[in-house]
Amino acid sequence: MRAILFTATLALASVGSAGAQPAADPRSAATPFRLEGPFELHSRVYPGTVRRYWVYVPPRYDRGKPPNLLLFQDGQRATNPTGSLRVPAVLDALIRDSTLPPTLGIFVTPGHRAAAYPTDLGMQNPDHRVEEYDSLSDDYARMTLDELLPAVARRWRFADDPRRRAIGGTSSGAIASWTVAWRHPEAFGNVLSFIGSYTSIGLRLGSDGAPVALGGDVYPGLIRKSPIRPIRVFFQDGSADLDNEHGNWFLANQQMVKALAWANAHADEQHRPGPRYDVRYQWTAGGHSDADGGALLPEALRWIWRDRPGAR
Repeated sequence: MRAILFTATLALASVGSAGAQPAADPRSAATPFRLEGPFELHSRVYPGTVRRYWVYVPPRYDRGKPPNLLLFQDGQRATNPTGSLRVPAVLDALIRDSTLPPTLGIFVTPGHRAAAYPTDLGMQNPDHRVEEYDSLSDDYARMTLDELLPAVARRWRFADDPRRRAIGGTSSGAIASWTVAWRHPEAFGNVLSFIGSYTSIGLRLGSDGAPVALGGDVYPGLIRKSPIRPIRVFFQDGSADLDNEHGNWFLANQQMVKALAWANAHADEQHRPGPRYDVRYQWTAGGHSDADGGALLPEALRWIWRDRPGAR
C-alpha cells in the first residue's frame, strides 16, 4: 500500500463545435494531489483473476462528510500522469477551484488471470478485460458493488446517494460503466461514456450460429423497450472511430443517444410519471483514442454534478 503525492499541471478544456481542443485556463496550476495504491483485489465473482485499483483522496477529506464518488475503469490509463485522461489531476483541479464537490476517485483495472498483478503490464490491457467489460451480465456489477466498493469503504467513506455517484470509462470501459448503472441505478445515477463500445464485442455464437451471449449493440433496443432508469449520461465519440467486424462505433453511440431521446419522448407522449434520461453528447472528429474524452473530461464532470451540493 502506498500513498503517493503527485504534482500535475493541468490545462482544463474548452470545447468548440468541431471537437475537443484543450486550452490554457487560469485555474491550471502545479499542485500536489493524493493518490493511494496500487491495491490488489482478488475477486470471488471472477475466480483466478486479480486487478489493481487506486484511490484519489480529495483535499480536506472528512469521514464525517462523505464525498461524492467517481469510479473509473481502465485505472492504469486513467491515472497515467502522462496520458490523455489524468483523471485524478482533473478532479483535484476542479475540487480546489470549487467547481466540483469533494469527490473520492476509484480507478480500477480489468482483471488479469494470475495470482498477482504483473508489474510489467504497464498500459496494456489485462487479459480478462473482454469477459468483464463487454458482457451484458450482472457479473461485473456484482464484483463492483459487492467486492470493490466494500474494500474501499473499509478505509474511506463516500456518498450512498446514486445522484452523487458517477461511473465512467472509455471504449469497453464505457459500456461496462453503462451496464453497471443500467442494472443498478440505485447505486450509480451518472455515467461518463467516452468512445463507448456499444458494439458486438460481447456477442458469442453457438455451433448452430445462434447467439449464446449478446453484445452491447442490443442496448438501443433494450432502452426503447424497458422502463426508464434515473440516469444522467455524458457521451463522447468521434466520427473517425472504429468500423470493423464488431460494428461502427460512431453509429453505435448515435444509436444510444437516439434510443434514450425516443424513450423520453415516448414517456412524455404517454404522460407517464417517473424519471427521464438526462443526456448530453459531444461528437468530435477524433478516432478510437482517449484524447478527445480527456479534453472534455472537466466539462463532463461539471455537467454531471452541475446541480449537486458543493458545485458552482
